[in-house]
Amino acid sequence: MPLQQCLRHLRSAFTSFWAKRTRYPKFKSRKHHQASAEYTRSAFRWHDGRLTRTKMAEPLAIRWSRHLPENAEPSTVTVSRDTAGRWHVSILVETMVEHLPTTTTEVGVDAGPTALITLSSGEKIANRRHGKRDHGRLARAQKALARKQKGSDNHAKARLRVAHVHARIADRRRDFLHKLSTRLVRENQMVVIEDLDVRGMMKNRFPTRAIGDASWARLRSMLECRSRWYGRELVLVDRWYPSTKTCSACGHLLDRMSVDVRDWTCPGCGTTHDPDIDAATNILAAGRAVTACGVGVRPTRRQSARHLTQPSPRGRKKQEVPGASLVGSPPPGRGGRRARSSQGEISL
Repeated sequence: MPLQQCLRHLRSAFTSFWAKRTRYPKFKSRKHHQASAEYTRSAFRWHDGRLTRTKMAEPLAIRWSRHLPENAEPSTVTVSRDTAGRWHVSILVETMVEHLPTTTTEVGVDAGPTALITLSSGEKIANRRHGKRDHGRLARAQKALARKQKGSDNHAKARLRVAHVHARIADRRRDFLHKLSTRLVRENQMVVIEDLDVRGMMKNRFPTRAIGDASWARLRSMLECRSRWYGRELVLVDRWYPSTKTCSACGHLLDRMSVDVRDWTCPGCGTTHDPDIDAATNILAAGRAVTACGVGVRPTRRQSARHLTQPSPRGRKKQEVPGASLVGSPPPGRGGRRARSSQGEISL
């Protein structure tokens, strides 16, 4: 049965490739990638919470990570092995997830390398830096692996030790993000986050190790999934929205701000801000504007008027339109075209 399932998956992959929906299927080695076997309903037996695969006399000795729903009947069982040599069983069942009771609490979330996230309520959740805590152990295991001859038994043992350290880091990070995303979704009816380009940030001069250790992209995917499950609303704010440089009290926009600034005073109203808390407050305000207006907005930039009044190639001047541009369009002067709705633009 697992061999037949492999052929079915290969057929689906080539069908998608011929329909120009995906790329050509890639070969996956069982040595360096996750090896798995999928069993359909006729290839296993489920009785009194015990799983027995075909051609096995005794049920599998499973250490359950969670309990299955009551009266659940598995339709597919997938047995997989990760790079650390650990075996996992994934059971597919059909169930219904009930929506949580409606609440009026809303929160804006600002991500950062020092504090993993900062909430608009003023709470800061520190970055646990799971990779940094095990950096010494990982370095020693990788040095030992580099000294082994490739293809030898000692090389295989050293590779498993490196994989165990990576698995330890990934498991602790995943567990923390699961608990954090569950808490945010349970406590708030609407969660507002920034649409960050994490892949692009990893390619420039930002602290890439701290960004990778924070795993913002995985936190976002968990929030999206749990929001759909529990009937919550997740709002994305445009990545070009200057949340850190905008005063949440009067709306004054600074020209620039260094990343190492820990507090700043608004020259317009004299309010002293923590950059992270101020950014989370502005993100929440932008998310409320998105929900109310139906489109994404961001504050007007000072160079917008000059950008709109520059003469066009045909010699005609563009009409000056006050307000903010839509979410998804880059700010003027960064190589993108300015997007406008049919009803004009909206200002915060």
